[in-house]
Amino acid sequence: MDPQTAHNRLHDKLDELEHILGPLGQRFSSAGFELALVGGSVRDALLGRPMPDLDFTTDAHPDDILGLISDWVDTHWDIGREFGTIGAVKSGVQIEITTYRAEAYEEDSRKPVVAFGTDLDADLVRRDFTIGAMAIRLPSKTFVDPHHGFDDLIAGRIRTPGAAADSFSDDPLRMMRAARFTSQLGLDPVPEVEEAMTAMADRIEIISAERIQVELVKLITGIDPVAGIDLLVRTGIADHVLPEVSGLQLETDEHHRHKDVYQHSLTVLRQAVELESRYAAAQEEAGMADDDPQRLRVPDFVVRFAALMHDVGKPATRRFQPGGAVTFYHHDAVGAKLTAKRMKALRFDKDTTKAVGRLVELHLRFYGYGDAGWTDSAVRRYVTDAGRLLSRLHILTRADVTTRNKRKADRLAFAYDDLEERIEALAKQEKLDSIRPDLDGKQIMAILDIEPSPLVGKAYKHLLELRMEHGPLGRERAEAELRSWWESHGQ
Repeated sequence: MDPQTAHNRLHDKLDELEHILGPLGQRFSSAGFELALVGGSVRDALLGRPMPDLDFTTDAHPDDILGLISDWVDTHWDIGREFGTIGAVKSGVQIEITTYRAEAYEEDSRKPVVAFGTDLDADLVRRDFTIGAMAIRLPSKTFVDPHHGFDDLIAGRIRTPGAAADSFSDDPLRMMRAARFTSQLGLDPVPEVEEAMTAMADRIEIISAERIQVELVKLITGIDPVAGIDLLVRTGIADHVLPEVSGLQLETDEHHRHKDVYQHSLTVLRQAVELESRYAAAQEEAGMADDDPQRLRVPDFVVRFAALMHDVGKPATRRFQPGGAVTFYHHDAVGAKLTAKRMKALRFDKDTTKAVGRLVELHLRFYGYGDAGWTDSAVRRYVTDAGRLLSRLHILTRADVTTRNKRKADRLAFAYDDLEERIEALAKQEKLDSIRPDLDGKQIMAILDIEPSPLVGKAYKHLLELRMEHGPLGRERAEAELRSWWESHGQ
């Protein structure tokens, strides 16, 4: 990145935010307090990234902050008062103002011990990385960079203001942030940072699952999640937060040859990121409605995390066969369970966990299509089983092809092209993503003159199977099939 371009971006952003920065800075200055735009806000301005919220730091304490802004902002809250933070919204912009502080974790504590400070430089030295230790003093708009974060940002380096070991000891979550910035910003940790991450990897265990989850989501949805994941694995941090991914590094020997599952999974993730954008663009061009359940949003955490986790069942299912062959029977089902277990441990919500697990479970469903061919019934089942995840399953299945054999890769790609074309053709004839029998429960009871009972469910299931096998039957044929089934069951 060109230094002048970065400076121009910063000045443009400061001018754009003058309606907030100017009055706010003047209020604090007039009251005898310091105020500075700080951390990620300054970094993102230099990078030209979106700034959904603004972070400020000050020597004023929370009560003083509230007194200075309560009659100026549109709304405010003090949920972070214990940590010195007051939040507010002004003209649609969310802002957080935090008292200068120093914080550290006790040896076995998950919560930081907070002490308020009085000096901006002392506040900056306790921040995670030099690229977050830059500030703009207000209202003068003076650029403050005591730890050369600007130079590190231009050079693409992740470095800590002080000793890396001290920084990570103060807050072990910073090790996850290093991996997140590797993914989000394309930066690389300097050797000292990576060495400290490796030496202190087990310290991540004192951090709550919820905070780790937040960093992991940001990492996975970054521009290069493969780089971030690989850093976690190299340093051993993944052994504590994503042990299933570390476990993909299966040992190999001269007698048993099989694909490197870990590197394969990283390649699948990389290809899923590329395909995600292509599918989303195609949906946009086709005019797919924003509220369509198949509509992709880039970046899409669900499909990316499924790509990373799709083979985590392989270590537990690996079997060596005579002659050197290696099998992983049922690794899809085992992997789905392991994925759900890990996501539950990381406190993911049930819907996200269910979606990722389902994709892992279905990722092998397509294989065999090109050789044996599928009936329309099989295509319907494929679509129905995927449900709202069909677009994501398309991406995952295609991304899972990492063979270097061009003929094999082309054959699989052509086969999946054919499957998608058949799905599209059938979709024009019937609504595949919500297949129902031609008769509902009330109609079944009326035709058979029965009360609600398990028999209604059995009849419904029978009609659903016929619908899957033959497509829409129509009311007349469906009723005839229902009566035939009823008679065959001796009713």
